[in-house]
Amino acid sequence: MALHQAIQRLLLLGVHLEQLPPAPSPRAPEILLPLIASITPAKRRFDERALLYGHRYRSGFWMIYMLSAIAVLFAVLPMALGWDSPGHRLHSYAALWAVGEVLVIGIVSVIYWRGHRHRWQGEWLRARTTAELCRYLPLLAPLLDFSAPTNEANWYLRVFDPHQHLRTGGEIATLCARAEPQAREILRRAWADPEFVASYSRWAIETLDEQRHYHHGIATRQHALLHRVHVLTSWLFGLTAAGALTHLVVHTIWLSMLTTFFPAFGASLHGALAQSEAYRLGKTSERLVEQLQSAIDSIRGAITGARTTGGVVSLQRSIEEALRLILEEHQDWHLLVRPHSLPLG
Repeated sequence: MALHQAIQRLLLLGVHLEQLPPAPSPRAPEILLPLIASITPAKRRFDERALLYGHRYRSGFWMIYMLSAIAVLFAVLPMALGWDSPGHRLHSYAALWAVGEVLVIGIVSVIYWRGHRHRWQGEWLRARTTAELCRYLPLLAPLLDFSAPTNEANWYLRVFDPHQHLRTGGEIATLCARAEPQAREILRRAWADPEFVASYSRWAIETLDEQRHYHHGIATRQHALLHRVHVLTSWLFGLTAAGALTHLVVHTIWLSMLTTFFPAFGASLHGALAQSEAYRLGKTSERLVEQLQSAIDSIRGAITGARTTGGVVSLQRSIEEALRLILEEHQDWHLLVRPHSLPLG
């Protein structure tokens, strides 16, 4: 478990997260299995890279915010403990807290430097984008007309608006070019096969339903995290105000320490939550749960129409629109996270 996951799990202790019933695992049509197998190694490689850099980046900024509050604590502890007084028996060790504070600040600086130098955020975004595009290539392949002449290797650019397409440094174009002969051969007469049409439609619905479950989990978790941090920080700032008022009557350095550390800790939690874009991620995922359900309903309606008329154009268009929705969601996520490149990009 990565550090940012451990911190969030700690913050959510005792919170019940409502989950949807488990979604069935998507089952791809048999004729697409060789194509999926040829793409899977690349998808797995980019998935692993995205996880590596995603954990580094998110754990990095959570650690920076948390350690900033710890540095404030180290700065005031010598006074609270009385070690700063020349008459205290541990006065000679008071400098250790200053050393600890410098060490914490040094760790923060190292995390920032490593995140910036090794482009944790940039590598995470690029790898996650490429992995997502790899994932949906087999679903996209049947929507292409491989008999039409084209100079564009990237399948996404043949179907969707190139101005809205996420660039990936050519990895997807290379993968498409390598997979195209195989895809052309296995899909030559696929749409004339009712069994393929039925299994492909079912696979598209199951894939969308899996995404709907995923975004429901994201929305539920982010909303719970926002609520818990709001409650926690409200208590911290409330105790700070109470400590400040009490200090007017009771003069103790411990109250000064609490009124210094509590707001610093609360600000750190708010800063980390803002950096993670918890609110907008939760709202976006909440909206996508409804949109993905609408896309599923649209495909089901198109399936009924195809059975009645024997035509598959409407079905193809409904699956294409569903894919467009998923890609636009990823584009929105990319644009949401990218501006935070200043702290650790």
